[in-house]
Amino acid sequence: MLRLNRRALTLAAVAAACLPAWAQAQAFPTKPVKIIIGFPAGGPLDSHARLLADKLGEKLGQPVIIDYKAGAGGSVGAEFVAKSEADGHTLLMANTGTMVINPAVYTKLPYQTLRDFAPIARTAQQPLVLLVNPQVPAKTFGELVALAKQKPGQLNYGSAGNGGISHLVPEMIKSATGTFIVHIPYRGSAPAFTDLMAGQVQVMAESIPQAATYVKAGKLRALAVTSKERNQALPDVPSLHEAGLKNFDVVGFYGVLAPAATPKPVVDKLSAAFKAVLESPDIRQKMVQQGADPAFLDAASFTQFLKADMPRWAKAVKDSGTKLD
Repeated sequence: MLRLNRRALTLAAVAAACLPAWAQAQAFPTKPVKIIIGFPAGGPLDSHARLLADKLGEKLGQPVIIDYKAGAGGSVGAEFVAKSEADGHTLLMANTGTMVINPAVYTKLPYQTLRDFAPIARTAQQPLVLLVNPQVPAKTFGELVALAKQKPGQLNYGSAGNGGISHLVPEMIKSATGTFIVHIPYRGSAPAFTDLMAGQVQVMAESIPQAATYVKAGKLRALAVTSKERNQALPDVPSLHEAGLKNFDVVGFYGVLAPAATPKPVVDKLSAAFKAVLESPDIRQKMVQQGADPAFLDAASFTQFLKADMPRWAKAVKDSGTKLD
């Protein structure tokens, strides 16, 4: 009888310990959910978050608000979320640079991806497209390489900031082609993109959703996409693999994370909500038209994806020689 009582007490204690997280998940969300973006408004990550926000709010029963904490390649926003209350109401919409490149680039990064965050969902994968201002006389990737070799250091390219994917991809291309093009870092994609269209910089590697509209309108020229296959949003643009860089295949990702101590039931509820949004036919159609693959991963799978992706980008950073304090 005593053993049975002890067992009953133990089970009751376990149930009591689990109750707060379960109850919190049942009540969640109790107020608007804020998605933090570590870059200025108007960039590709902002556009992606806004595409998902309304339907996510419908699934959660609370408004979803987009807020910006720009700086240091997304690190300012990431640090803000890592130190926020771990109740699921403050999330980070992040990209490849913030989550897997910055840890290899910055020697004094104020967060560690796998220690300080609870991955919620991978929401998209997408290649970049190599762009030039129409005033640049290169009509193909091969012509751009030839021009860069004729005028070493006289062309420049813009990026969303030091150490991000829009910085590393051109560096990888430069290394593969033996060219020298000057890097001009900006505080986010939006201002770099604005200067590209104005001709202040000549070249940029940018996400396809950001670029496709302007390419189709003739305001920018697309020379190649960075995935091994062509992209549906720009079907006439060859891949770098086709253009001569054999086996070149670089695809970035977008994903959502919460502070590390966020209760698992809340993480699971958020992950399920993002899954439902990304299964919506109209959302999927818009993403594909923009050039993004709605490649959902749940919390556990996204965690494993990050673990696998970090060493690959650490090597790319090492090879580029990029290191920031």
